[in-house]
Amino acid sequence: MTRAYLVLKDGKVFRGKPLGAIGESEGEVVFNTSLTGYQEILTDPSYAGQMVTMTYPLIGNYGVNEEDVESRAIASKGFIIKEESRIPCNWRSTMSLGDYLRKHNIVGIQGIDTRALTRRIRESGSMPGIISSDGGADIGELKERASKLAGTEGRDLVSQVTCEKSFDWNEGTWDLTNGYSAIDHGKYKVVAIDLGVKLNILRNLKSSNVDVTVVPAQTTAEEILALNPDGLFISNGPGDPSAVPGVAVTVKGLIGKLPIFGICLGHQILCIALGGESYKLKFGHHGGNQPVIDLATRKIEITSQNHNYAVREDSLPDDVEITHKNLNDNTIEGIRSESKNFFSVQYHPEAAPGPNDANHLFGRFVAMMGEA
Repeated sequence: MTRAYLVLKDGKVFRGKPLGAIGESEGEVVFNTSLTGYQEILTDPSYAGQMVTMTYPLIGNYGVNEEDVESRAIASKGFIIKEESRIPCNWRSTMSLGDYLRKHNIVGIQGIDTRALTRRIRESGSMPGIISSDGGADIGELKERASKLAGTEGRDLVSQVTCEKSFDWNEGTWDLTNGYSAIDHGKYKVVAIDLGVKLNILRNLKSSNVDVTVVPAQTTAEEILALNPDGLFISNGPGDPSAVPGVAVTVKGLIGKLPIFGICLGHQILCIALGGESYKLKFGHHGGNQPVIDLATRKIEITSQNHNYAVREDSLPDDVEITHKNLNDNTIEGIRSESKNFFSVQYHPEAAPGPNDANHLFGRFVAMMGEA
């Protein structure tokens, strides 16, 4: 059996077995605490530039299908697990996890102590690494290369995952009887800035009785206003929000002109457009079990999150209300302004993968457009 290696920037080496394609891959190593949803995680564009470690030990037990993808391709640079379930069992499954990774030429590793790796990331922070599974690796040479790798700071990863041109989205959410089905015209028109949007986000928007036009990240405020939308949606996406200042300029030009709803990277971009500052978290929030409190209602939602950056609370202007906080580390999870007609959250308000606690936010966005 060919051996595989994960070598971190700090010199730590994990020895295991190949998973997926044979070869090498580089990326920032993070961990995800979700128990399921590995296919959605792999295809989430927010993971561009990163290699994902799953903390749950057995991955792949229900296989992979052609429907549960969140983008046009696998975004993650590599996949790290304790053990692959080689006999998937689910009526929707069309192939195994390993076959899926090989089909898309994604290099991974299994058989390592993912608990030890997760602890190292929690203690030392997210860091770049190399997965090598071709069997002929020189550990000393891998360590040397890994020591020179850069993280996601200052890198424009949005340009790798945004759409090339505008398009209309007509697919609604999945159901057991019909799967994904097209939906006729909605009551309002929303323009969604694609920073690396997940498809299920678009499905939830469409199912909220709106028409959705998706535009590339480099679209200007003038071009968006020319589409005559009733609202603006700023999507999730990968990496450092300060590395895409042009998007913040666009958003700044639209604040106060139409209702705005931002999520994840879109939340961070909105905050920067308002004058806020972002910073990198030690190991980020990745998983479907992040507890968030609504400061107005005191209700707690369990949320799906995938980001390595946050916004400094003291950098936001006084007229911006902080609406949500993370109960694990007290970071900002939501803002709003009633006078300027916008709100945003740091998390993904849908279940792909994760809980449904925050789905109501799509309805709130629609209500905001109705009141505008």
